[in-house]
Amino acid sequence: MRTYLFDIGNVLLAFDFTPALNSLLGSNSHPTALQQIIERKDLFEAGKIETSEYIQWASELLDFRGSEAEFKHAWRHIFTPIGSTWDLAKELKSQGHRLILYSNTNAIHAPFCLETYPVFEHFDHAVFSYEIGAIKPEDDFYLKSFEQFQIDPAETFYIDDLPENIEAGKKHGLHTHLYAAERHQDLLDWVASH
Repeated sequence: MRTYLFDIGNVLLAFDFTPALNSLLGSNSHPTALQQIIERKDLFEAGKIETSEYIQWASELLDFRGSEAEFKHAWRHIFTPIGSTWDLAKELKSQGHRLILYSNTNAIHAPFCLETYPVFEHFDHAVFSYEIGAIKPEDDFYLKSFEQFQIDPAETFYIDDLPENIEAGKKHGLHTHLYAAERHQDLLDWVASH
């Protein structure tokens, strides 16, 4: 049995924040509201900012006058399934491998994704940045997750779409693959060759 670590964003689910945030813009929004919100999301995803605090701050920048529930609804609807990696996850699970979600995410997105997308049923565990208190590519993300889930890097295969995360994974001894949806066959070849 091997362990496979799957990033979520642009590996299992494509995403685009811009339409969601644009839908929340009021007439007196700050000119750089979208840029500021995206820049600060790392702190949110690292669990350093509470959800209600982040929503209030972002709503003020956007001049969004709706409810917290309306903000969350827009914030959640940024994803598009990547069916080819779903198929791979199902196949690996059927072969008896352990699958772990390995994602920088936040307290709004993670529960929504787990409830909404059937592919997540195939995963045994999840390492979410906001729960672990660190984001990729920080060392703490990898080290804390290795300890929590008894991950042996030598027997673990890690799939992510960001080069800096892959480099950190290599540094910590993981077998890594830099994923791009348009080169999905490369991922299949990598899995088959190991």
